[in-house]
Amino acid sequence: MTPRSAPDRLLSVLAAFDHEHPALSLTDIGRRAGLTLTTAHRLVAALTEWGALERDASGVYHVGLRLWEVAALAPRGLALRQIALPYLEDLYEATHENVQLAVRDGSEVVYIEWISGRSAVGVHIRVGARWPLHATGVGLALLAHAGQEAQEEYCAAPLARFTPHTITDPAKLRRMLAEVRRTGVAVSSRQVTEDALSVAAPVRGPGGVVAAAVSVVVPQADAQVPVLVPAVRLAARGISRALGWRPPKEP
Repeated sequence: MTPRSAPDRLLSVLAAFDHEHPALSLTDIGRRAGLTLTTAHRLVAALTEWGALERDASGVYHVGLRLWEVAALAPRGLALRQIALPYLEDLYEATHENVQLAVRDGSEVVYIEWISGRSAVGVHIRVGARWPLHATGVGLALLAHAGQEAQEEYCAAPLARFTPHTITDPAKLRRMLAEVRRTGVAVSSRQVTEDALSVAAPVRGPGGVVAAAVSVVVPQADAQVPVLVPAVRLAARGISRALGWRPPKEP
């Protein structure tokens, strides 16, 4: 077995933390990172001194504020969120439903903002959460504009199923992506939970490249898709303009 490099061991300590494990003891960190207790202690001490980790009074470690400061510099993270937030708030005021902003990271969608609506629809989302691209509205909007090679690679991989309505047939997924490109919106119904439907639209940056996607999630039973589509499109267009995108001039 090839010895792990020092950067790899350091990153494995940070990777030990996730949404299911936001607080860990030193022993837990070593176990989840695959490190000896001595190595874990040395790396955790260095990260704590820098501010990447914080230790509470009980001796348990949490992610530190220093990482939040660094993350704020990411153009696809907090910087994008700050630009988009006024338009997301407008979309919320127009619908009073769950509003989301997400970016693509490989084969997954990562949520960078979420405004909770008043409906009781089951939304398994929080900021920083990840889902496969094919199972969500924002994911479909992002995948549809990811390029032919990326789409084919995604469709060739196993497609996870979460409900009986989740798209797991590659041919059906390809047809849906073509429809998203044709209409400019993605509609995902009951793919993650049985009671939810989302309408999403791509957000473009300078040059027209899709940088993110915005969506609204509503109860599937009484979803009024024709009413939601213009509102979501308007929000996506507003964020796109704020990012520097300009629509092509009519001939």
